[in-house]
This record gives sequence, structure tokens and C-alpha cells, in this order.
Amino acid sequence: MFEWSDTDVLVRDSVRTFIDKEIRPHLDELEHGDLPPYDIMRKLFSEFGLDVMAGEAVDTMLAKARNRAERQNSAEPAPEKKEKAGAGAGDPLAAQGSMAAVLVSELSGVSLGSVAAVGVSLGLGAATIASRGTLEQKERWLKDIVTLKKVAAWAITEPDSGSDAFGGMKTYVRRDGEDYILNGQKTFITNGPYADTIVVYAKLDGGGDDKRERKVLTFVLDKGMDGFTQGSPFRKMGMHSSPTGELFFDNVRLTKDRLLGETEDHKGGDGRDSARSSFTVERVGCAILALGIINECHRLSVDYAKTRTLWGQEIGRFQLIQLKLAEMEVARLNVQNMIFQALSAFEAGKMPSLAEASAMKLYSTKAATDVAMEAVQLFGGNGYMAEYRVEQLARDAKSLMIYAGSNEIQVTHVAKALIGA
Repeated sequence: MFEWSDTDVLVRDSVRTFIDKEIRPHLDELEHGDLPPYDIMRKLFSEFGLDVMAGEAVDTMLAKARNRAERQNSAEPAPEKKEKAGAGAGDPLAAQGSMAAVLVSELSGVSLGSVAAVGVSLGLGAATIASRGTLEQKERWLKDIVTLKKVAAWAITEPDSGSDAFGGMKTYVRRDGEDYILNGQKTFITNGPYADTIVVYAKLDGGGDDKRERKVLTFVLDKGMDGFTQGSPFRKMGMHSSPTGELFFDNVRLTKDRLLGETEDHKGGDGRDSARSSFTVERVGCAILALGIINECHRLSVDYAKTRTLWGQEIGRFQLIQLKLAEMEVARLNVQNMIFQALSAFEAGKMPSLAEASAMKLYSTKAATDVAMEAVQLFGGNGYMAEYRVEQLARDAKSLMIYAGSNEIQVTHVAKALIGA
């Protein structure tokens, strides 16, 4: 894949029309944090038929799973069928491909937080349930999330365990008969203040063994459970349209049907393996978000360079301005080509390694931040004013260097893969 298809371009143009009609008029409310993004995104899903498509995909997946279960119970051999690798509800980039990338990048260049809120709900919340849940658990939670009827959160980060997510994790569960009791706290949780369904990672209280190495289990909670409190939205530097907050667990009783897979010895490994798989998809997604910011900064800067005059001529005629525009174009091409490569791999059923995804995240988010800051500089005093929007893009871009694992952690993943550590 070396360029967007004609269908991708049609999707892009349709998304731009929706953005101009439904998002730009509400940008101030979104960016002040006064308007949660969910209703606008539900309208997007409805207008583009994404809710229906997602619901039908889940229905099909569940029907196949029920048929397999029935065959296994009856000892009837399943017919041989080779399914296309890489696509499924737990692998949203593979399932939706380049059209999804176009849609996400266009939206992220205008309201990154709105995209992040839905992206976490689908790409982390729903995907984790889809990949690790039992058939009953998928039937219970999945369809409401993928159709945006309900919003999901994915809770792993804690006050003392951001980059050291597993080793420093203090949130824990202890067995109480057939149930579990959950205690602890999570922070910086996207959708945390409003989420209906929450995927929570917690350590199993295992007595005298090394606390850093204790088994990590994954549970699904619902809003309003006894002992579960969702904090108010944080005020942040950027991504204001993405509600972010804390979660508190005070002796929350969890029945076994809330443990994903309903076993402590999940065939796909413990919660660490689940999270690492999610990290890979999330970091590739960060490159798509970064491309959206680069594209919007590039467009705004080119337009401004053509119309802003100084000393009797357009500023685009000055070499220093041309250098900024040229470097923006280089960044745009590089990040876009990285995404094309990843999408081609997904289509072939190949998941990028964690190191490859980390490399994409490391480069693209720094490129987006550099481009956005240069856009502010190109606009001069106007660039510092909210009216011209590039200052919002700069604040949003910076968040991507911290989001989904700080860029310093990405360096570690890439370097360790190179030296075999």
C-alpha cells in the first residue's frame, strides 16, 4: 500500500464535511472540557453506519463462537475453514483498515481528545473483552460498547506505576470464597469519569511471594457497583475533549463471571500479556493520531503562508518559512509511509512487534509535536492565540509523547529488541 485508495479519499471528504458541520461549531465547548464527546461521536457512528456495521460484526463473531461451542459439546468435528488472519473485533486496525485510519486521522487533527475517548473504548476496552473474554462475557458487554451505546475505560495506570505499570502496581484482589475483593486506585484513565464498563488490571494477593511478580488478573466492572467510585474529570494541558480521571476501589466484590476468561490461568497468559498486545495496537494508533495533527498543521500553515503578507509580500516567499513548510512535508510523508507499512502488515495478517510499534510511536509523536510547535512559530503572535487553533494542536501533540507509554519507554523497547536484552 503506497497511497490512499479512491474509497479512502471519498471517506476522507465525507468525514471533513461531518467535521465542519458537527464538530467545529462545538470546538470551544469540547476544548474547555465542558462538553463530553460521546454524543457527537455517536452521531458520527450513526451517520456513517459504523454502529450497525460494528453490531453486525459482533453478532457474526458471537454466532461463530456459539457454533464452535455447540460442536465441541456434541463432539462433532468442525468443518475445516481457513479464516483470514489478522481481522477481528479484538484487532480494530486490521478489521477496518485504511478507511479507519483516514477517519481517525481526520478527526484527530481537529479534536484529538474525542478520537482518543472512543479509541480507548473500542481499541482497548472492547478489544480486551473480545480477545480474553468467554462467550458469555462477550455477549454481556461487547455489542453495547462497539455500537457506542455504552462507553468503556481501560484501567492499568496508577499514581506510582505509570511507566512501571506491572512492577509498581498496587491495586490488588484477594480471594473470598468464589469471589474476589478489589482494592486500590487507578489514575489518568481515559473515559474514567463517565465510563459505563471498565476493564481493570489488578494483582492477585498471593501472600509472601515477590509483590512485583505476582499474577495480574483482568476484571470487568460496571458503573455504580458498591465500593467503586469514579472521580471528576482532570483539567489538563491538552486533549480537553477526552475526559480523564481517577478510579477508586474500596472492597469491591467481584464475582467470578467478572474475571475475563473466568480463570486465573488464562490460555493467553496473565494480564501482562493482554496489556502488551493492547500496547502494540495502541502505539500504532498513536502514529495515526500524530498524522492527523501533522496534516492539519501542514494545511493551516500552507494557507497562512499564502495569505499573510509582510513587507509587501506573502510570507511563504521567505526561505525560513519555506524551510518550515518543507520540514512539515517531510514529517508528513515519513509518518504516512510508516502507517502504510503497518496497514499492509495488518492486511497480511501480521501484527507488528512491540518494538516496531514503539518505534512508530516514538518517531511519529515527536514529529507531530515538532510540526505543531513550528506551526505556532510560523503564525507568530497569532499562533499563540486560541482563535487560530495551532496552539491547541501543539498542546494536543505534546500529550502523544506521554500517552500510551512515555517516549522514553519506547526508546527502551526499541533498544532492547536491537541488542536482544
